[in-house]
Amino acid sequence: PTSAQVSVAPHSGRFCYTLDNNLLTTEQRQFYEDNGYLLIKKLVSDEDIERFRKEFMRICKREVKPPGIMIMKDESLRSQFGQSENVVNKVQDFQENEELFRYCTLPEVLRYVECFTGPNIMAMHTMLINKLPDSDKQTFLHPMHQDLHYFPFRPASLIVCAWTAMERSHQDNGCLIVQPGTHKTTLKPHGYPEWEGKTNKLFHGLLDEDEKIPKVHLVMEKGDTVFFHPLLIHGSGINRTSGFRKSISCHFASSECHYIDVKNTTQEHLEKELEEMVRKKYNATSVELKDIWNFRARLVQGERINL
Repeated sequence: PTSAQVSVAPHSGRFCYTLDNNLLTTEQRQFYEDNGYLLIKKLVSDEDIERFRKEFMRICKREVKPPGIMIMKDESLRSQFGQSENVVNKVQDFQENEELFRYCTLPEVLRYVECFTGPNIMAMHTMLINKLPDSDKQTFLHPMHQDLHYFPFRPASLIVCAWTAMERSHQDNGCLIVQPGTHKTTLKPHGYPEWEGKTNKLFHGLLDEDEKIPKVHLVMEKGDTVFFHPLLIHGSGINRTSGFRKSISCHFASSECHYIDVKNTTQEHLEKELEEMVRKKYNATSVELKDIWNFRARLVQGERINL
């Protein structure tokens, strides 16, 4: 229903990062153009967020076990809390869980996604993050990074992340931090930061962070949704409260994007790490990066072309 709103002509002369559409105002398009992100207030309803929360709790308690889902935990807390939301930091790759995957199909979200990707939309990477209160053994700090580091498909301008706060997100509980305008830079080398005992598996960060670039803390209310470019440098702080900070997100891409070979690039070491993890998890002898992404990808609107 929304595809008629986006013209096939990719961009009017002054815009590089959004497609011509009848939804975004000129001011909103210019803001994304300049900053690499756009915050839309109260986009997702309380009712939907409550449904996502309930499903997350069911996954934590192992009442449901969706195929392919990756559950990341702080193992140091399991003896204290058992199987519960007190332990689970992230649920990733929920594309086979119909209840959580509803997030990726919400018409109110897709209307905006289409302004960046066009009408043929794939959900490529899904996550529900439950930022735990900071503990002595583990800090759930996500270093500053660019999401494109994780993705073996291009062009970057046809990829966008939708990230929705499931409760108020602010500096004390580890809200998103962005460096406006960094989406105009290139993909930078990433790796594990040198934080003793404080890194999570696959939480790569920039190896050379420019501290001079201003940072903005995105304070968001429940249901607020930020759309951002995959080259935007961003991260999140630690949760200094006793509660949780939940968010749900999906990286969307035009199905007209294409896979690239990451060998001999800054992404090669990530490819090896990911392939090794999947081989161990599924006891597979050989697996390729493209296979992993083919499994994760799911069409949400239009036609599946390349991805």
